[in-house]
Amino acid sequence: MKVAIIGGGIVGLATAYQLLLRFPSTRLLLLEKESGPARHQTGNNSGVLHCGLYYKPGSEKAKLAVQGIRRMVEFCESHAVSHEICGKLVVATEPEEIPRLKALLERGTANGLQGLQLLGPEQIREYEPHATGVAAIRVPEEGIVDFKAATQAMADEVIARGGDVHYSSEVLKLQNAGSWLVSTSGGDFEADFLINCGGLHCDRISSMAGNHDATRIVPFRGEYYKLRPESQHLVRNLIYPVPDPKFPFLGVHFTRLIHGGIEAGPNAVLAFAREGYHHTDIRLRDTLETLLYPGFWRFLLRYPSMCWHEFHRSFSKALFCQSLQRLVPELQPDDLIEGGAGVRAQALSPSGELMQDFYFVRQSKALHVLNAPSPAATASLAIADAIIDQISEALGA
Repeated sequence: MKVAIIGGGIVGLATAYQLLLRFPSTRLLLLEKESGPARHQTGNNSGVLHCGLYYKPGSEKAKLAVQGIRRMVEFCESHAVSHEICGKLVVATEPEEIPRLKALLERGTANGLQGLQLLGPEQIREYEPHATGVAAIRVPEEGIVDFKAATQAMADEVIARGGDVHYSSEVLKLQNAGSWLVSTSGGDFEADFLINCGGLHCDRISSMAGNHDATRIVPFRGEYYKLRPESQHLVRNLIYPVPDPKFPFLGVHFTRLIHGGIEAGPNAVLAFAREGYHHTDIRLRDTLETLLYPGFWRFLLRYPSMCWHEFHRSFSKALFCQSLQRLVPELQPDDLIEGGAGVRAQALSPSGELMQDFYFVRQSKALHVLNAPSPAATASLAIADAIIDQISEALGA
């Protein structure tokens, strides 16, 4: 059987790699519109290995994150990919956050995390001398990694195992005529089965294939600052806030990067292009699709104050710094320099709810990955097996 995977991010390439491991006789074709792998979500995140603290026990996120981090670490070790299990702190800065912190501890324990510790103020400073809080959870299994290098290693494995990888091949048209006819900017291809790992464009690829799922991708840009070299002593590893259940995003935090430096962020603002990494990146089609989608306006009505705050903070270093000072009070605006940005492919339902869990949709001779938010990079090898399990009958298993 010939299987075409659309998308050369880490989920697409992990799926290709696992497919060839489990079904080595598969004729595999991977199509990526950019000139190399991991150019968008995978290559623009902060490189954190998430171990499953936040996710609802029993959810796909929880199960795949716990499996996924262990498998990702094994893959990195066997392929000489830079990574480090450095641990992180989740810090409560106000007494009213302590019940939520303890609920996180219970959730992480239920998900099978090992070595979790509840810390007091003095213990916080043992791990992070410049952080301040009334309590914290120490998560020793969390870490950092070079996801670009991991994705490249997967691509190398796919090619070594006989996979056919085509870059600069944007999918333009899909036609199911007994087998799939795939027209791309790099040529035309055929396949018996299609796996859509298109990330920021997965809903469009799904529609091209004739699938009528009502969810849509709404792009949210996450903007980062970096700490100046002389200020990097303020953070040792990873410092996160306690999530507020009233809001759908995690909140700004500090991350030590695997190749050096400290990143601070991200916020979450609407991007006016699906690959809109700057305020000035505007694509009319992308903007109109968002503005004409009823679910987007229902989302705004559900979270008006959060949306305004995130937008305002996007243009104010002082306000961004103020959010970060809740965790590290010594930090000053002059300690921050402009960093990068990523765009999150967030699936939004017609009712205006952000889809929190992974979302796979089956179609005749196709499977579509229509939501793969964080921790998708960490969990990519486990996600790949979940995808293959769903289609193993079609693959002849």
